[in-house]
Amino acid sequence: MHFDSYIPTRIIFGRGRLEELAALPLPGKKALIVITNGKSMRNLGYLDRVIRLLEQNGAAVVVFDKILPNPVVAHVMEAAELARNENCDFIIGLGGGSAIDSAKSIALMIKNSGTYWDYVKRVKKITEPVLPIIAIPTTAGTGTEVDPWTVITNPDTGEKIGFGDDVLFPKLAIVDSELMTSVPQRLTAYQGMDAFFHAVEGYLACVAQPLSDILAIETIRLVAEFLPQAVKDGNNLQAREQMAWAATAAGLVESTSSCISEHSMEHALSAFYPELPHGAGLVALSVPYFTHLLKKEPEKVSVRYLEMGRAMGEEGNSPEIFIAALKKLIDKVGLSDLRLSDWGIKPDEAERLAANSYEAMGALYELDPVRLQDDDTVQIFREAIMRRSGE
Repeated sequence: MHFDSYIPTRIIFGRGRLEELAALPLPGKKALIVITNGKSMRNLGYLDRVIRLLEQNGAAVVVFDKILPNPVVAHVMEAAELARNENCDFIIGLGGGSAIDSAKSIALMIKNSGTYWDYVKRVKKITEPVLPIIAIPTTAGTGTEVDPWTVITNPDTGEKIGFGDDVLFPKLAIVDSELMTSVPQRLTAYQGMDAFFHAVEGYLACVAQPLSDILAIETIRLVAEFLPQAVKDGNNLQAREQMAWAATAAGLVESTSSCISEHSMEHALSAFYPELPHGAGLVALSVPYFTHLLKKEPEKVSVRYLEMGRAMGEEGNSPEIFIAALKKLIDKVGLSDLRLSDWGIKPDEAERLAANSYEAMGALYELDPVRLQDDDTVQIFREAIMRRSGE
């Protein structure tokens, strides 16, 4: 048994713990707070609270508020320039995965030369320090608060690529489920299913290890039980808290194992259709994708499918119980009617999408438990586009 494990993020977890930001040791004196271009961080008062707490702790603040739901490289570069001009010495990502991922990428580019895409494409190596990062998630989904990964889109090349390095782990993550009660039902479902697939993919990846297995099965169990509750009643603090932990645990899975090619395929979808929420794309792909893996080489995934199905409360001794449990979960969280065609995606795009998934994030195909060929990927895309997600 050979594996590495490195998770340097300090996690402050629990209801109401955002207030501790006023007294926690900070990694600098002037923060760039990164938020999206939406209104929620301001309207809900979260941005003002974070500014107040930082000022109580002796830190000055600059705000960058242009990040898109699918972040783009131009905003990474613009924010890095702002941080340099303002002499910021640490970065805070406040919001969902897009804000926190962007904060990581911005932190990288403040002192390192060139463009961000130079590092994504491995043209340049990181040679200068990356500014310290504090992650404050207000959604339960990506787990990016405890992993070294960031996903940014380059519209010029049509690529949406995940990039990771140990220096991108946040120094501190404050996970306060009270900040998550305002997330609408549909977004709660999308985000929670993102956490679910991080765990499922990490459990199936050929680089899974004992720690990731434990966390993955726990995440799968928690999402199956508590995501339907959080979707039904967003003010259910127990459900929100359990989902906050599930998302963080799934981030730890990504830190110790990896996503597999389902994520490569979804990144192709949302690279071409940036209005498509990441979680929605994953849900749409999921039943065709995991059914295809099982049918192609059942001996390689059957035991783990059975274990995941049982963790979700499904009875039986067949690996198909995972697919049955997945369909039930999609229905319980109100996503069984989801269609990729609602975003204008057509079956005749399957070949183009498959090619992009290999070109942009082909490395994840190397971590699959079952070897997929080009025609497999095209078939999965075509099935996902032609059917409802719960079918």
